[in-house]
Amino acid sequence: MNILDDLKMQYKLGGVAHRLIYWNVACFLFSLVFFYEFKAGSFYFPNWVALSTEPSVFGLKPWTFLTYSFFHDGFWHLLFNMMVLNFSSSLFLTFFTQKQLLGLYILGAIFAGISFVTGYYILNLSASIVGASAAIMAVLVAVTTYQPLMNVRLLLIGNIKLWHITAVILILDLMQFRLDNTGGHISHLAGAFFGFLFIRFLQKGTDLSEIVTRVITFFTNLFKKSPSTPFKKVHKNYSMPVEKKLSKIITKDKAQQQIDEILDKISQSGYDSLTKEEKEFLFKAGK
Repeated sequence: MNILDDLKMQYKLGGVAHRLIYWNVACFLFSLVFFYEFKAGSFYFPNWVALSTEPSVFGLKPWTFLTYSFFHDGFWHLLFNMMVLNFSSSLFLTFFTQKQLLGLYILGAIFAGISFVTGYYILNLSASIVGASAAIMAVLVAVTTYQPLMNVRLLLIGNIKLWHITAVILILDLMQFRLDNTGGHISHLAGAFFGFLFIRFLQKGTDLSEIVTRVITFFTNLFKKSPSTPFKKVHKNYSMPVEKKLSKIITKDKAQQQIDEILDKISQSGYDSLTKEEKEFLFKAGK
């Protein structure tokens, strides 16, 4: 199995958090090819990717309220964001589902984008923005709101409360609000606020992530080919229907049993613990 096949398998088995990281990295590589000016040594993102504060721009390109959150204007910008995303999403998934993580990321990005546009309109400023920081802040603040006293072990520091980490990041954003990258800090704080709202709504019985789940399900069903069924002649039967009891016992074939054993091994020891033969078998089974 080559490196590409290995990455494909990790993408399939990694869950939403890993896929979000893959998408961000893929968008960064794409921007390196098409949006990077080597002479200037900087990125130039077109207005169909970056979120602009100009109504004449985002009004015609509403998808930019989401696309901006998958692009970054530098390697270190990407690296730091992906590290925080991996950290916060792993904590978030301790208590919540994959669908809730995806919904929170998307809704957090959109809410932060709207706040960014509104804030710059009030300040009478014009700019554009890229970066996943706001969506990631939504995830981090959400899990902090739910479990603020969770102990987190940091290298060279030791155990520390989760709310301490989140508070430091938020304070740094507030301190730099008027210094530079005002739009970025507006979106960060808006994302954090949405993460707080997400948990508060959830505690009251409203799961905001279901909005995203329903939209994705709608478009998935829209483009899914419905299996064509042959015409069947229907005969009326006036006899009393007999209710059939469905068996709850499910017999697994040999291949499925082997797949389950490999997945159990991954959940206990990680993907890297698999042998070469197990990786190849899992890759072939996933096709």
